[in-house]
Amino acid sequence: MRDFELPGRSTAYAQNGMAATSHPLATLVAVDVLRAGGNAVDAAIAAVAVLGVVEPHQTGIGGDCFALYAPASGGVVALNGSGRAPAAMTIERLASLGVTTIGNRSPHSVTVPGAVAGWAALLDAYGTRTLGELLQPAIRCAEDGFPVTPRVAWDWRRHAATLEYSQGGRDYYLPGGRPPEEGRIVRLPALARTLRRIADEGPRVFYEGELAARMVASLQTAGGLHTEADFAAAAAEFVTPVHTTYRGDVVVYECPPNGQGIVALLLLNILERFDPRQMAGDGALRLHLLAEATKLAFRDRDAALADPAQAEVPTMRLLDKAYARALAERIDPERAMTELPRPLLEPHPDTIYLTVVDRDLNAISFINSLYDGFGSGLVCSETGVLFHSRGRAFRLDPAHPNAIAPGKRPMHTIIPGLAFKGGELWCSFGVIGGDYQPVGHAHLITRLVDDGLDPQAALDAPRIMAYPCDLEAEAGIGRAARAGLIARGHRVVDTKAPLGGGQVILVDRRRGVLIGGSDPRKDGLALGF
Repeated sequence: MRDFELPGRSTAYAQNGMAATSHPLATLVAVDVLRAGGNAVDAAIAAVAVLGVVEPHQTGIGGDCFALYAPASGGVVALNGSGRAPAAMTIERLASLGVTTIGNRSPHSVTVPGAVAGWAALLDAYGTRTLGELLQPAIRCAEDGFPVTPRVAWDWRRHAATLEYSQGGRDYYLPGGRPPEEGRIVRLPALARTLRRIADEGPRVFYEGELAARMVASLQTAGGLHTEADFAAAAAEFVTPVHTTYRGDVVVYECPPNGQGIVALLLLNILERFDPRQMAGDGALRLHLLAEATKLAFRDRDAALADPAQAEVPTMRLLDKAYARALAERIDPERAMTELPRPLLEPHPDTIYLTVVDRDLNAISFINSLYDGFGSGLVCSETGVLFHSRGRAFRLDPAHPNAIAPGKRPMHTIIPGLAFKGGELWCSFGVIGGDYQPVGHAHLITRLVDDGLDPQAALDAPRIMAYPCDLEAEAGIGRAARAGLIARGHRVVDTKAPLGGGQVILVDRRRGVLIGGSDPRKDGLALGF
């Protein structure tokens, strides 16, 4: 139980259904869908559509998505809703255009957006409502306007420069030539019209016909290699999730590569090699072990993660407990690594996260992303669609598994999570934040399991990130812990922004309640009924 004399938020409890998102309007919409008889998938799609309007710097129909779904009947299903590179996108073609790097403002960072196809696939397989019905709250927000919340306003200011690179960005997302302040009502009429077209005519209208032609034309004008055929080929797919155990009785599920969920599982496999008492609290030893494990896990991510349809990804090796044990043995509890050992493999960011559990205990863990703040900054003036920048994760080294290629999906940072105990759903969770996400998953699971914290307290706990360079520490990391990290050889610096933002719902079957938490680093909340 939290200290009620200190600032903070209480853990949410409910019996009949719960949603946790990063924005109050989206959480409310999800709960409204549940109260009207919709299931977890219905509520999640309605909520993510709203988030694409009210948190436009983080997500939208111009982005990608991943999901884990645990039906009450049993099992876990993974959905890959990430888009592919255009058919003309080759390293040679880019070289002929003088492209040596793919930055977030490059049209070559835009792969075909997969979110709408992913939403439709989930609803077709597991929903009980139509996409047209579920898009109505988002359409109302875009047409009638929405008040800008505090964290959204702060992020809008931080990323405003990205919007200056396209006329659509300036027209729609910089009203009056500047980012909107907290409390201002913002309307997005062009996006509303596009959402209405999708609602009325179905999801394929986004990928074929007039809307697709307009989006392709805007990307080509910016220098992109996209064609209408690339958009028409877009499709989401259901894939087999990957999993591991933590401390023996907790089974954690993640989406497989091209996502980095496998990195979260590798981190948990490394960390469970250490005594739970070493993994408790905010002391220097726990933070040091997490930092060292992060360095090793991300070394392997950068060496091997790619689209398994076009590259060999050593998935089984990365999930091997013996491999994790070998990595853990390289960690000195008293000293930070100054140089990373060579990989043992053979061979060689902005986002939203939400979770919903319904009255029948169907659960969805869902993530939708533009990657960078406001993605590529490229906005189609005719449709209002803001395109993501996920393609900048590709490599231009032809020998690398994640090298860019026609029809290939890039390595993705966005990862939803689910955890089971005793063969039953226990926890639906996710933490956003680009590279930080697998660290956030490991941080959260260790807090829940090793510390026994409730969801809200686990999300409130201060965070660190030891990749790619210095060890970044949030303000909540105390002086003693910082001193202990420095004494071990870490270069500790303050974070420039809060690390990530998460949502959690636990299922307490014994008492018949759902227990939710929402990250205080965002504007959202967990709410149930």
